[in-house]
Amino acid sequence: MQKLIITAAITGSRVTREKTPHIPITPGEIVQSAIECWQAGASIVHIHVRDPDTGLGTQDLGIFKQVVEPLRDKTDLVLCLTTSGIPGKNLPIEERLAPLELEPELASFDAGSINLGDSVFINSPEFLERAATEMKNRGVKPELEIFDLGMLITCLRMLDAKQLDHPAHFQLVLGTPWGAPASPRSLLNLHDYIPPEATWSVIGIGKGHLPVSVMALAMGGHIRVGMEDNIYYSRGVLARENAAFVERIVRLARAYGREVATPEETRGILKLNPF
Repeated sequence: MQKLIITAAITGSRVTREKTPHIPITPGEIVQSAIECWQAGASIVHIHVRDPDTGLGTQDLGIFKQVVEPLRDKTDLVLCLTTSGIPGKNLPIEERLAPLELEPELASFDAGSINLGDSVFINSPEFLERAATEMKNRGVKPELEIFDLGMLITCLRMLDAKQLDHPAHFQLVLGTPWGAPASPRSLLNLHDYIPPEATWSVIGIGKGHLPVSVMALAMGGHIRVGMEDNIYYSRGVLARENAAFVERIVRLARAYGREVATPEETRGILKLNPF
């Protein structure tokens, strides 16, 4: 079984200080939280940045640089930069793809549109084609964000058309109110469609984070945790730092007997371009 890749999703774009006082907002806070997760055992950090005026997500390249440059200087983390912006706000394609100018090793690739309450998170065929082309041209590996089976099928078609390259890396997002549930049946169903040469990881939203993490640990998949996906460490108890989630997965992996991958090992497992 492959060594376990742990990804830490530091802040996301929507969680506010009203929901939890512990969410990292400023570039300095995001950098510090990422470093703590790296020290705890994460090899990838998934990076959103926040607008200093609104506290919500932004695709401002200057703010991304304030996070990316210190992390490249102080760590060997694999950086996965978001191209989603603020889901449901549907920013222009050029704005969403702006972080690719920093040439991260990974970037998110939301593989289809999905309802989000009273709005729609639009990932049109035009966006997917442009994102795939831009990432390929820059040597950035897409992290294929899968919220339901239709998105996975879209990626398989793009792989067949050589718009995306093998081996793919899938990030299964389970437990959103409008997508695939965080259940064993849902995970197994999606897993059945993943090509054998691909790698995959799971996200459990909210209360689903720990059950699907444990399943992935046993199935040979990889795991993403962090305050973007879940702000509670346990029922009714807010997490005080992202590293606490990483530390718990490391403990579970060790108890299970599965080793945790370093950033260097992660690059080999995901077949990333040289750091």
